[in-house]
Amino acid sequence: MKIIIQNPKSHSRNLLRQAGYSMSQNRKGEINFSRRLGPSEYPKFHIYVNKEEVGEIIEMEMHIDEKKPSYEGSKAHSGQYDGDLVEKEKQRILKSMSC
Repeated sequence: MKIIIQNPKSHSRNLLRQAGYSMSQNRKGEINFSRRLGPSEYPKFHIYVNKEEVGEIIEMEMHIDEKKPSYEGSKAHSGQYDGDLVEKEKQRILKSMSC
């Protein structure tokens, strides 16, 4: 699900931390953010920032990783890219950013 923030008050890193997300970096060096839905590693919300111009716009993609990739080296996982749970999280994020 795409999330667009117009005229953000801060950098995505700060805004997503306020919303309860932690930052990490994958093997390719790409920065991403995640927030667990419970005490286990999965399921979790997962966000990639596609575009960021501080003070102008932040464009992000969000989905739910439902389980760990099936085998080592695989990127494939069971994910949910839309639906009620994803929409509610999008609204929660926007509210935490006062958008």
